[in-house]
Amino acid sequence: MDGDTLYTIGELARRTGLSVRTIRFYSDAGVVPPTCRTAAGYRLYDAEAVARLDLVRTLRDLGVDLGTVQRVLDREIGVGEVAAAHSEALDVQIRTLRLRRAVLRAVAKRGSSPEEIELMHKLARLSDEERRRIITDFIDESFAGLDVNPDFAAKMRAALPELPDDPEPAQVDAWVELAELVGDPDFRAAVRRMAEFQAADTENAAYPEDPARLGRLTGEKIAAAIADGIEPRSDAARPIVDELVAAYAEALGATDDAEFRRELRKRTEIGTDRRAERYWQLIAIINGWPSWPAMTPSFEWFIEALRD
Repeated sequence: MDGDTLYTIGELARRTGLSVRTIRFYSDAGVVPPTCRTAAGYRLYDAEAVARLDLVRTLRDLGVDLGTVQRVLDREIGVGEVAAAHSEALDVQIRTLRLRRAVLRAVAKRGSSPEEIELMHKLARLSDEERRRIITDFIDESFAGLDVNPDFAAKMRAALPELPDDPEPAQVDAWVELAELVGDPDFRAAVRRMAEFQAADTENAAYPEDPARLGRLTGEKIAAAIADGIEPRSDAARPIVDELVAAYAEALGATDDAEFRRELRKRTEIGTDRRAERYWQLIAIINGWPSWPAMTPSFEWFIEALRD
């Protein structure tokens, strides 16, 4: 391009593919001012103005606002700095679009009601920190003022839902269900009762050293009994119940008698809630973890077997 050549606004439009109106707007805004004017007042542009206009078009196509474009052209900030900032902004936009796509797919799949659609859209628009706060607020309220087992509290606080950048519809569904669950006053009250009972156990030194082991033992033994069709109040259930009660009595430093069995049934009833198990299942779905095994049916069987 000849450095001495001057172009009218119409010629510049043909060379760049921009409209005369757009070039005039940039010119009036001082972003691409004319190099000079003819005696009749028509604008003329040189090669430097053409290059400037090309840069303006490129930056605008990338979503850079006109004020920032002006600062780049005036050498107040570098193109690299602008590119980095807009790259981060695009990452956020892409993530938002992916979430919206996942919401729409979930809506299409489940035939959601208008209320569900509104909730799904609202939750999808929240930031990661805002979504985590929904769960941490629930945990804080459940444990407030209680001296619960520190290992259990740490497990609850470590297992927070992390919705991926490009979630599957099932993960969006799980997040909506989880948000509804932790917002349910009845569920929150049930979890609070569990926490209060556990805190009392800790204070009275009546908390088993390895509750997870007892839970696994109960789940495995009773799952096998259920698979074999053994009813909890049947004669065939007695040796299974006796074995489990003995394990709990040993862990709690107690004697297996009628009073202990009543207390064990009460303890198991307070700690057994299908919604609590669903909470962990939903966390696993959202985070892409292995599926959480269903233990509640085993403990419900155990509760029935312990009835007087």
